[in-house]
Amino acid sequence: MANLFSLILTLVTVLTGIIWIVDKLVFKRRRQVLIDEAQQQSEEPLSKEQLAQVAPVPGWLENGRSIFPVILVVLILRSFIFEPFQIPSGSMMPTLLPGDFILVQKFAYGLRDPVFHHKFLETGEPKRGDVAVFRYPPNPKIDYIKRIVGLPGDTIIYQNKTLYVKPACHGAKTCPGLQQVTKNYIGPSQFSQMGMPLERYQEQLGKVTHDILRNPMLPEQYPSYYRQPGQEVGEWVVPPGHYFAMGDNRDNSADSRYWGFVAEKNLVGKAVAIWISFTFDHSADSWLPSWVPTGVRFSRIGGIT
Repeated sequence: MANLFSLILTLVTVLTGIIWIVDKLVFKRRRQVLIDEAQQQSEEPLSKEQLAQVAPVPGWLENGRSIFPVILVVLILRSFIFEPFQIPSGSMMPTLLPGDFILVQKFAYGLRDPVFHHKFLETGEPKRGDVAVFRYPPNPKIDYIKRIVGLPGDTIIYQNKTLYVKPACHGAKTCPGLQQVTKNYIGPSQFSQMGMPLERYQEQLGKVTHDILRNPMLPEQYPSYYRQPGQEVGEWVVPPGHYFAMGDNRDNSADSRYWGFVAEKNLVGKAVAIWISFTFDHSADSWLPSWVPTGVRFSRIGGIT
């Protein structure tokens, strides 16, 4: 859906841009010739209404040239600067909740054209701990949001619901070994699953401190994990040009543990802020459609950890 909207927006921009250019170079000059001739034949200056009758502007031309600057600004903002996204699921709780509307910084990981997503300018790379939006590898038409856990060349191990990372070593004399990602138990959270409160931990991933959730009743889903050739279950070596992404709601997230790695070409941008957050707590007898918000969580507006 997001890709279709980008394509439509680009086509509308091109179409209205052509109308705007043709009007500037052709139609406007023709109208000016008619206006000059009418002024020469009139003894008094013509009013705006009279000039409009002498050189009328067709409706399609007026609309096209008027819309173009607005559409162009929207295309530039959405494609290269910031794009709004809605969080539809709870896979990133407690960092992001369903109903959060976020801003994604499109230039964080390079500038790409809005249709084919080819990168034409390098501006940066994902860092460990970033909350990133990317096109879902099994179905690139869908946008996913997860936290970047592994960088190219890293070794990632997830066993007994504990995350271990061995950073890539690029020819250094001393290479870091496998390290358990630091996490501290906070206590039961306000979130629950099947009547069981989810446990809340504070995790230190790179330079980013954030919270995660775990369900103490759910076992590790080893049979469903993506099995990388040559690696044990629950162990992955991130290939060059790829990233390993996980949700903060660890037992309720379909992420790299299950479908593999995120290619660099699939990256969309970095989530940087929550600009509004709605609740959708409809009662069973509510006459409102499910997509109509029931409230606003003003306390959630702001940055993303």
